[in-house]
Amino acid sequence: MHKINSQKIIYHIRHRYLTLNNVVILAAFLIAAGWIWGSLGVMQRNYTLQKDIDLKRQQLQLVQLQRDNLALQKNYYETAEYQELAVRDSLGLVKQGEKVLVLPPNSQAAKDADVTTKTVATTNRQTASNLEQWVNFLFGGYSKSIERK
Repeated sequence: MHKINSQKIIYHIRHRYLTLNNVVILAAFLIAAGWIWGSLGVMQRNYTLQKDIDLKRQQLQLVQLQRDNLALQKNYYETAEYQELAVRDSLGLVKQGEKVLVLPPNSQAAKDADVTTKTVATTNRQTASNLEQWVNFLFGGYSKSIERK
């Protein structure tokens, strides 16, 4: 009995599901899936290679800018103006009619006043909420406080 049921099931599967149409559709699906998988792999590889190329181009531009900057510095160092300034600075010389102004170092009171000014400016900005800061930025709320000072 068990053998007859299994034979019926096998017969049913073979004649209902394993038809030529179903096999062709399954083969087409597998080919399409393989093609899509391969295409995705190639796209990922191309993306990685393009990212590397862009990075190399940026590095090349940076090196070219550095090269140009060094060439300009070299040209500046060869000028008579720079040579005169370097000699005057290293030897402490001055041109005729020039006067040297030597300032004393800042006193402790001046340094403390500078520090308190910076902290007051930063605390005024930090007391407003993020939304208030955006509103003040967008609609010019800080311009009134700047005009008063």
